[in-house]
Amino acid sequence: MKDVATTVLDIHTATVPDVPDTLDTTFARAAPQLRVAAAQAPGFVQRETRWRHAPEAVATPGHRDAIVVSRWTCDGEPPETVSHAGDPTRHCIAINLRSSSIRFLCGGMPVFDGRLGAGAVHVTAPGTATSAVYASASDVLHLFVPQSVLAACHADQFGHTHEGELRLDDPFFHADPALERLGQALAVAHSQDPGLGRIFADSVALAIVARVVANHYQRIASNTRAVTMLPQWRLRRAIEFIDANLSTPIGLADIARSTGLTRMYFAAQFRRTTGMRPHEYLVRRRIEHAQDLLRGGAGSVLEVAMRCGFRSQAHFTTVFKRFVGDTPHCWRVKVTSTPGSTHG
Repeated sequence: MKDVATTVLDIHTATVPDVPDTLDTTFARAAPQLRVAAAQAPGFVQRETRWRHAPEAVATPGHRDAIVVSRWTCDGEPPETVSHAGDPTRHCIAINLRSSSIRFLCGGMPVFDGRLGAGAVHVTAPGTATSAVYASASDVLHLFVPQSVLAACHADQFGHTHEGELRLDDPFFHADPALERLGQALAVAHSQDPGLGRIFADSVALAIVARVVANHYQRIASNTRAVTMLPQWRLRRAIEFIDANLSTPIGLADIARSTGLTRMYFAAQFRRTTGMRPHEYLVRRRIEHAQDLLRGGAGSVLEVAMRCGFRSQAHFTTVFKRFVGDTPHCWRVKVTSTPGSTHG
């Protein structure tokens, strides 16, 4: 890993890159309360010694509500492999400052493998493991954002407080020229006046977070309006995964992971393709499997319940009756006592 010589930016003559008008009120309202934890003047961005590890000098209880900004670089010769278990409480916003060759995994799922352009932005939710292989020179700006800052930006953008914890969990990269300009400005922020320099860095960092929050919810709204069909090969993979795990306690995240999609995208596309939610399809398949076992006399009702992924006989009986109209025992008696019966 090598040092990067940053250009000195005089705060008296520097101008902040064009920022959307909607962010002006964010500066005025939140900047005085929120501060960027950075290096001692004249620099405001710390150099990372380990990938995605917030600088220890500022990762202290006194900076719980601060945006911590750091910069990671490597020369890519030989290719450098890095990983991080995920910050337990903060989102990590990564802005690629130069084009680089990278293979990137988020939550164990490959999300990018190739040439990543400058300005590509990735947001990692708290507790999400990431890893990467950098095969060329790379320069990445990381912003570690606490929940309080996200909440303030969300309230300013949408005019109301978000219920519960904010979690931006889209694992894919997105290009944004405005964020690239803001990231470049923050990366070179230096001043001989620590007070003015900190205000400048604070405003730019807050603008980045505000735009990331706005972009995230705009993409969700766009995806809701125009959900595409699930490709047949992905649908087949999901169905095969479900059928192979009818007896195990799998959930939406497991099924989505088997197709290489996030929960949000998979659930929307699965419902558009099949007409039912993934969980509903999973339960229906378990009931169908249970009917096959009951019809074939394969053990007691409790044994059938366990083999079909239900946590108890009572739960199995309740769900079975809702779908079939009879309890498992009554349905089995009817089917086995009537020759040639095709109940269910």
